[in-house]
Amino acid sequence: MTTSALPPLREVIARHGLSASKALGQNFLFDEQLLDRIAGVPGSLEGRHVLEIGPGPGGLTRALLRAGAHVTAIEMDRRCMPALAEVEEAFSGRLRVIQGDALKIDPATLFAGPYAVVANLPYNVGTALFTGWLSGEAWPPQWTSLTLMFQEEVARRIVAAPDTSAYGRLSVLSQWRSNAKLAMKVHRSAFTPPPKVMSAIVHVEPAAAPAGVSMRVLERVTEAAFGQRRKMLRQSLKGLPGALHALEELAIDPQRRAETLRVAEFVAIAQLLS
Repeated sequence: MTTSALPPLREVIARHGLSASKALGQNFLFDEQLLDRIAGVPGSLEGRHVLEIGPGPGGLTRALLRAGAHVTAIEMDRRCMPALAEVEEAFSGRLRVIQGDALKIDPATLFAGPYAVVANLPYNVGTALFTGWLSGEAWPPQWTSLTLMFQEEVARRIVAAPDTSAYGRLSVLSQWRSNAKLAMKVHRSAFTPPPKVMSAIVHVEPAAAPAGVSMRVLERVTEAAFGQRRKMLRQSLKGLPGALHALEELAIDPQRRAETLRVAEFVAIAQLLS
């Protein structure tokens, strides 16, 4: 079966009376060439299991199926279920649609083995889902890669380098045990309705995790450091027990500010506190 057997996405949306919900952070993509490019970011998907969050009427879902993937899609909006059912029927055995809140569903219960995540994430829950995938204590994770659409501002924070305005907590949490890159930009005009901001695709692959450091401790360190990012570390970290002693042990100048520390330096602080 190919997606050519399905009616055009715009026709499906019109027939089911669908419109993007601002409350659910929805913005629909119709450009099949663009969707195919997004589906191609993680490499060949032939025969691979893919998790998609927020498929809406199924534009990216179709592209993932065209690429040969076996897709499990989680959709919160009940209005989209009939449109997704048509795709599920057309690709019997290769698409599973689950109606529910992705924040409340553990992907480990959905897959027996490894899977990739490819999603045009709803803007209102994208960061929460992303940090959740990065936060597992077990590493390497069950997911093999994350290919995710964000607002461009958030995407740049994920891949930012030290001493840049975008560098912050999300940068450190993204990069301490994974490799993140900005794969492609997506113009706001590609969406229906067009959002007020530009978007970008981030591709993340797990890397070796530094030994002796807890994700929870690293989160506390970055929260304290970047919570008062204009202040010197001796001020921003003074409320975190042991942090100032860790700076001394590591010969990190306490007069530096958080955005000047490399990811490895944050990890070293967290190792001592762990």
